[in-house]
Amino acid sequence: MLKVGLTGGIGAGKSEVSRLLVECGAVLIDADRIAREVVAPGTPGLDEVVRAFGEEVLAEDGSLDRPKLGSIVFADPDRLAVLNSIVHPLVGARSKELESAAAEDAVVVHDVPLLTENGLAPLYDLVVVVDASPETQLDRLVRLRGMTEDDARARMAAQATREQRLKIADIVIDNDVPLADLQRRVKDVWADLVHRAQASRAPRQE
Repeated sequence: MLKVGLTGGIGAGKSEVSRLLVECGAVLIDADRIAREVVAPGTPGLDEVVRAFGEEVLAEDGSLDRPKLGSIVFADPDRLAVLNSIVHPLVGARSKELESAAAEDAVVVHDVPLLTENGLAPLYDLVVVVDASPETQLDRLVRLRGMTEDDARARMAAQATREQRLKIADIVIDNDVPLADLQRRVKDVWADLVHRAQASRAPRQE
């Protein structure tokens, strides 16, 4: 098994890269998806979040009001740290369960938005960073996700810098390019990952 950490700044296009890797054959473990699951209605995770932030972070149907919670934590590093201390251990435990279910020869891609911020690079055999300029990130967040420019800048500022992400990268995927170029780059990266996975399983020569 080859364990790959995939990360990138908000708006860099990491989700598109993870989708393309799955098409190639990767086993995807999506930390964002798991983070939603562990605070779904009826879970101990949601109970902990409500205890920490109050019932105002609940929607009318009893689910987590993510935009409301986001508006609270992304402007306040201390509150963000509280949220992370609740959610991250739950996500880590579930990720390990999913990883253990993968085949021995699988390339397991952990899609982890805050991999850099939380110092998680040592957990993986290698780290792939999806890179885009801050200008590209801002444009995508405003134009495609409908964020205000101020909100988009706040979300970006709450994350690691571009330089910090690139520093931990074993492989960089440039996503300041047209989709066709991105697709070709991901296929090349996939071939590299498969080669590494096979090499790690090959018996050593005495």
